[in-house]
Amino acid sequence: MTASMQKGWFTEHRGWEDVVSAACGVLIVLSPALAHEDVSVAVVISAGLAGVIITMLALLDLMEHARWEELAELACGLWVVLSPLVFDYGGMLRLSHYLLGAAVAALALLELWQDRSRRATT
Repeated sequence: MTASMQKGWFTEHRGWEDVVSAACGVLIVLSPALAHEDVSVAVVISAGLAGVIITMLALLDLMEHARWEELAELACGLWVVLSPLVFDYGGMLRLSHYLLGAAVAALALLELWQDRSRRATT
């Protein structure tokens, strides 16, 4: 890989980031059912809402790029990471929420960094 290709890969906003974020959102929605653990209704609702919002924001970002979408994705990703601590659940669901939430947050931070030269209103 040439230096210009490497630089462009990390400095330009690309569609794969939004596709991965959307996939993480879908997995967050499905995670309570896939974990096969007894969790409260609040955990299911929290995961469902956060996952749907993440998926919608990622798909919206594919259609019309705006900086506020990454900020909202970052907030949702952080919520997914913090939700096991707030609702006090463990097991594979906790681990999956840590990993998926961190992935969403990291992708949102990458996109914000890539778009650092854009105005906040675009």
